[in-house]
Amino acid sequence: MNRTSFHPTYVLGALVLLASQFAGCMSAAQHSQSLHSAAERELTVGIVQKQITKGMSQADVAQALGSPNIVTKDDAGDETWIYDKIATEASYSHDTGSFAAAGGAGKAPGESLLLGGLISSYSRNAGASATTNRTLTVVIKFDKQGKVKGFSYHASKF
Repeated sequence: MNRTSFHPTYVLGALVLLASQFAGCMSAAQHSQSLHSAAERELTVGIVQKQITKGMSQADVAQALGSPNIVTKDDAGDETWIYDKIATEASYSHDTGSFAAAGGAGKAPGESLLLGGLISSYSRNAGASATTNRTLTVVIKFDKQGKVKGFSYHASKF
């Protein structure tokens, strides 16, 4: 007679498969780091205050902050660079999981047919989201020699 049962190797394999489904998930922070140009998103008032000084050359400003959005020149020949950054950061986290198990029937030689089993299920869904908007406007004025004459900035977060 044929005996039907769950072999320990099959049970172990099923557990490994179940665990591998959860191992490959990335966190929201890991997704954020994979987005384009993290350095460009990181222009802050602190960076401007720390790196920009009076008398600094245009080349040094460009190296510290990157290319400006707007460049103007007044009648006296002085140049003004404007950095206007608007950022919207959206985060979403979602978690879902489920578990199910089932049993069957089996008969050992010389025994009665055993019927029965266990059916169990579990399901869970959870999520959260957040959105933040930031603006930063930096105005840098240069003299005729291309040196920083002065700078100002305005930042908001909502």
